[in-house]
Amino acid sequence: MPEAKKTRLLVVDDAKDTLVFLCGLLETNGYSCVPAASAAEARDLLQQQAFELALCDVNMPGESGLSLVRHILAKHPDTATIMVTGMDDPRIANFALEQGAYGYVIKPFEPNEILINVANALRRRKLEYEGRANREKLEQAVLARTTELRETIVRLEQTEGALRQAQEEAIQSLVMAEEFREKGTPWHIQRMSRYCALVAARLGWANERCELIRLASTMHDIGKIGTPDEILFKSGVLDPEESRLMQQHTEIGRRILSGSAELLTVASTIAWTHHERFDGSGYPRGLVGEAIPLEGRIAAIADAFDGITTRRVYKQALPPEQAVEVIRVGRARHFDPQLLDLFLDSMDQVLAIRRKYPDADRTPGS
Repeated sequence: MPEAKKTRLLVVDDAKDTLVFLCGLLETNGYSCVPAASAAEARDLLQQQAFELALCDVNMPGESGLSLVRHILAKHPDTATIMVTGMDDPRIANFALEQGAYGYVIKPFEPNEILINVANALRRRKLEYEGRANREKLEQAVLARTTELRETIVRLEQTEGALRQAQEEAIQSLVMAEEFREKGTPWHIQRMSRYCALVAARLGWANERCELIRLASTMHDIGKIGTPDEILFKSGVLDPEESRLMQQHTEIGRRILSGSAELLTVASTIAWTHHERFDGSGYPRGLVGEAIPLEGRIAAIADAFDGITTRRVYKQALPPEQAVEVIRVGRARHFDPQLLDLFLDSMDQVLAIRRKYPDADRTPGS
């Protein structure tokens, strides 16, 4: 086993016979072992060199093995730990595992028990290390994309008037890039944003404010640039961990768009709150009723209706009349009832927007 020859193990036990036996067993199977007769000696060794795994007794003179495991997890997180002890106590075993130990072996043990536990712990350590490295890589990629997007928006917002159209085109290009990545349609953001402006106009907002929510709402899903491809493109139901990662796009979007400019402030609010639900069952914060910012409540209706009527790789589109019935069921549960009523009362204008910005896979009149 060539990899085992490179694997350095720390064996900690105050019983010399056990220490000698464990080191002999593991070295015979290709591991490199360093013995320690106490937790204090183990701490010194950990300061001097790196270990992939530490096997620790529980009861030792001075510091206990459980305390040593906590120290290793805090100060040497890349070192996995296994408890090897004569204490057959489920409470201690559970406590050790809760503290972060990868295994709990009870003396007397069979040699294969040790070898199997060591192999499993090292395999788990490798997977966790790779997972941490992948997360760090993803975070770096998100940071790079975030910086680029922020710099682009800031540069554009420094120029007013004649450059307003250029600003919108740049933002639309960034947003449509993410829409294409999700294998969606660039017209989704055009329709959804105009639905938002339509509801805002029905509320009596000034034209300038209606235009602000239209432009800001185009960036509602920009946080998905931080969602892994295997989750974003999954055709089946997401498991709980995948759902948690998917839901993080609201927080990522908020961070990307945070800024002092009014456009960024509104866009950040929409990105953060458009998945909240009126009854408090949404995410990321479970806000209830009017605690959800008005822009987020408007965007929730617009995004849901267009999402239901738009075909994606994982679902078919529903015709507008069926979509109306679906969102009507969410009145006062998913959606603000007054805003939903305004949206449904504006269905002629909604359908006109759909006809003006049709998907490539449907006719303009459908």
